[in-house]
Amino acid sequence: MRKLGTVLAALLVIMTAGWAGNAEAAKGIVIDGSTTVGPIAKSFAAYFMKKYKVPVTVSESGSGNGAKSLINGSCDIADMSRSMKPQEIAAAKARRINPVANVVALDCLAMIVHPSNPVRALTEAQIGDIFSGRINNWRQVGGPNFPIVVIQRESNSGTQETFKELVMKGRAVVSGAETQASNGAVKNRVSQTRGAIGFVGLGYLDASVKKIAVNGVIPSAATVKNKTYRLSRDLYMYTNGKPAGVVGTFIDLPKTPDGRRIIQELGFVPKY
Repeated sequence: MRKLGTVLAALLVIMTAGWAGNAEAAKGIVIDGSTTVGPIAKSFAAYFMKKYKVPVTVSESGSGNGAKSLINGSCDIADMSRSMKPQEIAAAKARRINPVANVVALDCLAMIVHPSNPVRALTEAQIGDIFSGRINNWRQVGGPNFPIVVIQRESNSGTQETFKELVMKGRAVVSGAETQASNGAVKNRVSQTRGAIGFVGLGYLDASVKKIAVNGVIPSAATVKNKTYRLSRDLYMYTNGKPAGVVGTFIDLPKTPDGRRIIQELGFVPKY
């Protein structure tokens, strides 16, 4: 009888675990955050739903809002193109949320100009001077006599935060800069504006814009991987604690052959 009771108890644990797993799968995965990480999250979601029949929803409200969603418990995964700030981690801890950074891919800030612009390269110092307003005409950096149109991201963007950290180093962006809400919007504006300069994630580069070298190095998968392109960065998917269950399976996709293939097809660089 004692053995039978032990077996029944073990079966009950297994059944309960199974029901919990089914409930988790039925609930699905909610993702919010970075527009840079967005294409990866969306492609992963399509793959995951097809393979595992688990619903996945992806929103692109920006890295800062992704962090807020994780802190508020309204998402399972926060896509971020920057690491969480100390104050965000503190806010999470206050709500008993334990943010764990999971690197999903490697990326960079690719500097882009209009295809007709003859300028092929800039230094970090020149880019900083352009975005601070010290340089305001392309002839000052070897280009045509034409005013520079500075395109930046909104303040809640992880890409904007990374640009300010890596390039601006405490300097403010010129007050006349145009602000766009996403990588795609920056690319479209630059592609349609002769004097424009902006920055986007590596996966957003296409023939509609011209990428330029920074400190003599062109942004590419190879230069991001070997870190010779200095404006490189990690892309994150943050979770509450170490990911497990269906969220853990989703987070592990970048480590799989299919995950690496998806990342490469999108123009980003696999980490694993």
